[in-house]
Amino acid sequence: MQDYEDIFGAEGPLARSLAGFVPRRAQMQMATRVAEALATRGNLIVEAGTGTGKTFAYLVPALLSNARVLISTGTRTLQDQLHSKDVPLVARALGAPARIALLKGRSNYLCRQRLARSAAQGTLEALAVRDPLRARVEAWAEVTHTGDLAEVAGLTEGHPLWPQVTSTRENCLGQRCEEYARCHVVAARREAQEADVVVVNHHLLLADLALKEDGFGDLLGTSDAVILDEAHQLPDLATQFFGERIGTRQVENLLADSRAAVLRAGLPPAGLGAALHGVEQSLGAMLAVLPRGVPPVRWEDSGADLESFVLGLAAALGSLAAALEATGVEAEVAQSAERAGRLARSLERIALCGEEEGARTVESSGRSLTLGLLPFDIAERFRELVGARRAAWVFTSATLSVGDDFSHFASRLGLAEAPTLRIASPFDYESQALLYLPPGLPDPADPRYVDAVIDASLPLLDASGGGAFLLFTSHRALARAAARLRERWEWAGDLPVLVQGESPRERLLQQFREHGSAVLLGTASFWEGVDVKGEALRLVIIEKLPFASPEEPLVKSRIDFLRRHGGNPFRDYQLPEAVLALKQGFGRLIRSEDDRGLIAICDPRLVEKSYGRVFRASLPEMPATRDLGEATRFLARLAPVTGGMPR
Repeated sequence: MQDYEDIFGAEGPLARSLAGFVPRRAQMQMATRVAEALATRGNLIVEAGTGTGKTFAYLVPALLSNARVLISTGTRTLQDQLHSKDVPLVARALGAPARIALLKGRSNYLCRQRLARSAAQGTLEALAVRDPLRARVEAWAEVTHTGDLAEVAGLTEGHPLWPQVTSTRENCLGQRCEEYARCHVVAARREAQEADVVVVNHHLLLADLALKEDGFGDLLGTSDAVILDEAHQLPDLATQFFGERIGTRQVENLLADSRAAVLRAGLPPAGLGAALHGVEQSLGAMLAVLPRGVPPVRWEDSGADLESFVLGLAAALGSLAAALEATGVEAEVAQSAERAGRLARSLERIALCGEEEGARTVESSGRSLTLGLLPFDIAERFRELVGARRAAWVFTSATLSVGDDFSHFASRLGLAEAPTLRIASPFDYESQALLYLPPGLPDPADPRYVDAVIDASLPLLDASGGGAFLLFTSHRALARAAARLRERWEWAGDLPVLVQGESPRERLLQQFREHGSAVLLGTASFWEGVDVKGEALRLVIIEKLPFASPEEPLVKSRIDFLRRHGGNPFRDYQLPEAVLALKQGFGRLIRSEDDRGLIAICDPRLVEKSYGRVFRASLPEMPATRDLGEATRFLARLAPVTGGMPR
């Protein structure tokens, strides 16, 4: 076993090689436990508080283990950082060279077959009039080694050109494709299978585990260890991947692609026309039974006899699959047959799902309809996947426990027997932070609540001179708060109010960092994965405790399921989920040893309800106050010299 005190110490290779490296005992502790898991091919769950340095704490033992390691992250940003910066940096510092591969989902790579077909059909020529990227993409396609579309400057996923030159699981021809030998997805997977360290993201890993995509190799391959960073996202993501989500647009796209494939293959229409028309009729009948613009509702609350219509569509798709398959083995036609069969099986699973299997939802907007199925319990299936190969599995995040209890996270993934380690943040919250609990606010169910939150926030914003995040639990509350705040502050143009949805997320964060005294209002996507160090963020205001609405279809179904099985939905599900979400929101404030700030949690239930103690016990220890004067004095010491936001 390596001596991690030497490696992470003040005279060690990391301190000698990395500017600004600070030895942390907690980091050594985590590295030692990760090394033990890697050596024994065991499992480990680690909550590492903000500032622990968990990335280096798992990279060092991974690189010194001589194991083939797969690292999965929750975001592409962290994925890119690991591949381009952190792994090479640590490898050089340790003198432990490693072959590193970055693997993304198939939709990130150029599909040569679809590029050629689009050009032949004139699709790209039509785009060329308004899209100067076309010639650039075609020229780049001749020279690229990776096929990663991130190499093409100015091309984003939202651009109409993107889906024309990439493939999906639905339209990929796999080994039947004439370009298979030069396929960038295949090449990227092959490179990953030969690497020592492979960096992926959770979506790709779970898609591979859940769907087992044929023709592209086993993503885990011969991995000796799987390290999952930002692991708090896994239970919900895995539930999605082990469930079903079918939209009518998928059926419509299949029909269009099938007709095009049949025409290109020069096949006689006999038999196919009737099968295609049968799908169209069944699809129209299903769409007709639901009103347009229905928000997500539970299947049983939709007011329609959906089962018969969905089974009818599944049967029609099955007939189409058989008709297409009977035409022969032409690649595109065979692929359409497989798509029709998969859609039929998914629809049957949704329609015939028992009340104990999962929550079914229906959503209608415009001419589209989406059916969903989320299983209530994925623990057994995930546990089987983890145990299917002799490899170490390390799960780490800053938010995995409720107090000192990991059971909520562990039980959802079937990891109840896994060893756990909780490492508190090394930051000095006693001196760096202050928790403010505003007095006198109404109950969050009161229609005046959001206005009261803004009223309570104004003196805090005034004292801090901006530099604030206001985090909300719903888009409705966000919109009301933004309007209310701008009524009072619209004329203070030098202190901008930035609102989620009015600009792309990264653009809002860039403006926030650059200005230094902006006020940013956001919902779920700003509660986690946002890192603003320094004086630009000195105040975080949380509107209310982030309980999921009990009327939300999936939450409602899970509550009913737990009650049927004698559980306590609030204690076993709603409360721990809200605690973990609050910990994420709280974590936005203090991001370094030099940060200081105030966090205001406006929800009176934190003080008035007995379960408030559970939330408090899960937050770092720090001074707390209900005195507005104390809060504003604390913030005034952090405000810029020119601070002061007029009320």
